Amino acid sequence: MGKTCTDLFAGIDCTVIGNADEEVGGIAYRSDRVQPGDAFFCIVGLTADGHSFAQDAIDRGAKVLVVERKVYLADATDVTEVVVADTRKAMAAASANFYDHPSKDFSLVGITGTNGKTTTTYLVEHIAHVAGKRTGVIGTVGVRIGGAAEKTAHTTPESPDLQQLLARMRDERCDVVAMEVSSHALDLERTWGTTFAVTAFSNLTQDHLDYHHTFEAYFEAKARLFSKDYPAKRVICIDDKWGKELLRRCSTNEDSIVTTGFDTSAQIHPVDVRYAPTHTTVELDVRGSRYRFDYPLVGRFNVENVMCAFGIGLQLGFSPSVIVEALEEAPQIPGRLERVSVSCDGGVSVFVDYAHTPDALEKALASIMALTRGRTICVFGCGGDRDASKRSIMGKAALAADFAVVTSDNPRHEDPLAIIDDIVGGMGAGQGRFAVEPDRRAAIALALAHAKPDDSVLIAGKGHEDYQLVGDEVLSFDDRVVAAEELNRAFGGLLDDADAAVTLADPYGQASGEN
Repeated sequence: MGKTCTDLFAGIDCTVIGNADEEVGGIAYRSDRVQPGDAFFCIVGLTADGHSFAQDAIDRGAKVLVVERKVYLADATDVTEVVVADTRKAMAAASANFYDHPSKDFSLVGITGTNGKTTTTYLVEHIAHVAGKRTGVIGTVGVRIGGAAEKTAHTTPESPDLQQLLARMRDERCDVVAMEVSSHALDLERTWGTTFAVTAFSNLTQDHLDYHHTFEAYFEAKARLFSKDYPAKRVICIDDKWGKELLRRCSTNEDSIVTTGFDTSAQIHPVDVRYAPTHTTVELDVRGSRYRFDYPLVGRFNVENVMCAFGIGLQLGFSPSVIVEALEEAPQIPGRLERVSVSCDGGVSVFVDYAHTPDALEKALASIMALTRGRTICVFGCGGDRDASKRSIMGKAALAADFAVVTSDNPRHEDPLAIIDDIVGGMGAGQGRFAVEPDRRAAIALALAHAKPDDSVLIAGKGHEDYQLVGDEVLSFDDRVVAAEELNRAFGGLLDDADAAVTLADPYGQASGEN
C-alpha cells in the first residue's frame, strides 16, 4: 500500500518542494526505523529535534522529508521536502490519510480522565461483546483485537502506530473499539485526525504535573477531546468541578451529553449502593428509570466506572437491559483491585491495584477498608522520572491505612532511596504507623508478616505490570505473582511450584497460570 505526496497530504496546509507525485511506502518518526520509500517526519521533541536526523533518514532510504523548516543537505537533491507548520499534527493527519481513515469504519470510544480509564474501556468492551459486536481495546494494559492480546509501549500509541492499529481493527471487522486517551496523547497530537463516536470523562486528580505543570494545563489537554476538534457524543462524570466545566462547554456546543455521578443531578446516578467483599449491589437512576443489579467488582470508584460505562453503552445505542446483563457478569480487570487467591492465605485478603496517584490510592484504600473486618495494610511507592510533587501527597494518603510499607515502584533513573525520602516527607503525622523497605518483594513479605486473620493488604502502584524498571534494566516482577508466592511462604508451609501458582485475571475469561 502506498500513497503519493498529493494523497498523503490532502487537507493538510503544506508546501511541497520537489515531486508531488512521489510515492510514499510508509511513515516514520524515528530515523533508525526508516524503510526505503518512507516519509520521515522531523518531529521537534522534548529532548531532541528530528531535523537533526534527516540525513540519517535519507541514508536509510527515506524519499520524503516532512519538516517545519527547509533542510539543506548535500544528499537531498532527489528527496521531496514537505514544509508544514507542525510536524506532529501533520504526521497524525497524514497517518489517517495513509490508512484511509480507519476510525470512520467502526464506533470508536475515547475515554479520558486521571483514574478509571482502563476499567471503563474493558467494561465498554464487555457490554459491546454481550450486545453481539466484535470489539477492540487500546490502553494501559495493552491491545485486544477480537480477543487476541498484545502489548503496547504507550497508553495511547503514536499517531502512525495508532492509525495502523485502527486499520488492523477495521480489517478484523471490529464494530466497537474502546480506547484510553491520555493527556500526553492529546497534547502531542497523537489522536489528531481520528474520528470518535463517543468521548467520555471520568475525573481529574493530581498526576503528570511534571509534564503539564499546572492543573489548568492538565485539564485543558483532557478537554480537547470534548472540543469541536473532536465532535462526538459525550459522557461526562460531573462529580468534580472539571466535569461540570466540561458539561458547560459541551452544552454550549449543543453536543449530545449523558451525565453520570453520585451527584443526584446527573442523568445516571446511584439511588442505593451496597458493598460486599466479592460484588456490589447497585440501584441506578437512569434518566428516571430504575435498574437494580449486582456486578462482580468492588469499591465506590467502580460504581463511578460502571455508571460511565452505562452512559457510553446508551450513547452507542445499546438498550439498558443489554447493558445491565453485561455488567452483571463484568470481568475482573487486570491489576484493578484484583484479589490474589491461593489455597492457604491465613485468612488474609490481598489485593493488587494500579493506584499510583493520591486520589486513586485514597479510593482504593477506602474501598478495601469498607470490606475489611480487621486492619488494612498498604504497600506502595512512587515511580521515578515522573511527577515528584505528588510523592509526599501519596505518603499522606497512605496513612489512611492502619499500617503502610513504603517501598520501591519503578525507580527508572532515579535513586530509589531519594524517592522514598520524598514520600516519607508527607508521613510525619504517622510515626510508628509505617515502615520503609526498599526491596519490593521484602516489602510485600513484611506487610504479610504484620497481617492477621481478617486483615487486608493492598499492594498499590503497579497493578497489571509484570516488570520493574530500574535504570535501563527491565526486571521481571509481577505484584500478583510475588504476593501469591509470599502468601504461600507465610501461610502455606512447604509447597511445590504447582501449589504456588497464581491465577491472573483475564478480562475475557481465559485465565493464565504463572509461577
